Amino acid sequence: MSLLPIPVSSYGADAHGLVCGYRFAAGLPPEPVEGLGAGLPPPPAEGFVWLHFNLAHAAAEPWLRAHAGLGELFLEALHEGTRSTRIERDGDSLFAVLNDVTFDFGFDASDVATLWLAVGPRCVVSARRHPLRSVDRLRMAVKRGEPLGSSVALLDHLLRDQADELQAIVRRAAERLDEVEDAVLAGHHGRHGGELGRLRRLAVRLQRLLAPEPSALMRTLAKPPAWVAASDLQHLHRASEEFALVLRDVAALQERIKLMQDEAATRVAEENNRSLFVLTMVTVLALPINLVAGLMGMNVGGIPLAEHPQGFWWMLAVIGGLTLGIAGVVIARLRPRE
Repeated sequence: MSLLPIPVSSYGADAHGLVCGYRFAAGLPPEPVEGLGAGLPPPPAEGFVWLHFNLAHAAAEPWLRAHAGLGELFLEALHEGTRSTRIERDGDSLFAVLNDVTFDFGFDASDVATLWLAVGPRCVVSARRHPLRSVDRLRMAVKRGEPLGSSVALLDHLLRDQADELQAIVRRAAERLDEVEDAVLAGHHGRHGGELGRLRRLAVRLQRLLAPEPSALMRTLAKPPAWVAASDLQHLHRASEEFALVLRDVAALQERIKLMQDEAATRVAEENNRSLFVLTMVTVLALPINLVAGLMGMNVGGIPLAEHPQGFWWMLAVIGGLTLGIAGVVIARLRPRE
């Protein structure tokens, strides 16, 4: 009996890990790349080609190393530990590391993944290990037929899509923080401490990973490759400024979350102090009873009222009077001062 072949998962890509590919020719809509062979598909006479890979596919990285003609900086960055956002020169091309949120983003600090790009005059290669929102927005825009005049224009479009996604996240986080703020100010702060901590960790991670490295970006914009047009440089400048505004909103959100955490911590401390004060006062109120009971329980001679027929009631009256006096002092302390 012959065994059926086991289907191999393609992870949403072809046999070489290609998620999508497009040719961009001047004045024409983007043309999809059907498949990959033993090398890069030829770009149009006046245009470029974009190839987007899924590195979770086992065949993607070997094909990139063998046929894409990528620089060592790109290949080494695929396995490096630090993945801060940056755009820098790699010989006669541009190399970019962009951090983006995943599709299953749930306001968790771990829902941030990396996209690597190699941008040349005739070819753009991008690769990621997890589905990302910004690059998928770019893919859908290209699929709808949006023209892109150059490879740098594609990078500019991706940066703007990333800024839009980040702005949407900040807006949703601010709306959630509004609800938490109303609950904290209303006194329901006990169940929101964990959520405030989660939002703050997210804001810190977004600000740390998504903020472009200023030195690398300034070096790239000050001395770009010769094939980069002046208009594309202006677009990159504007995209960088827009991204800086979004990061400023992230910093403001982070500061606001910190203030709410301080407010919640202050209210918890007040409740703890009040509970400790009440416990102390209860202990003080029980002091006359314990003291008198201890003294009267001594098996020695000379205990007052030991032979008096109403001695028990006299001592009970003394204990009650002392307790009421201490209770009066406590109530006076608890009353708000005018």
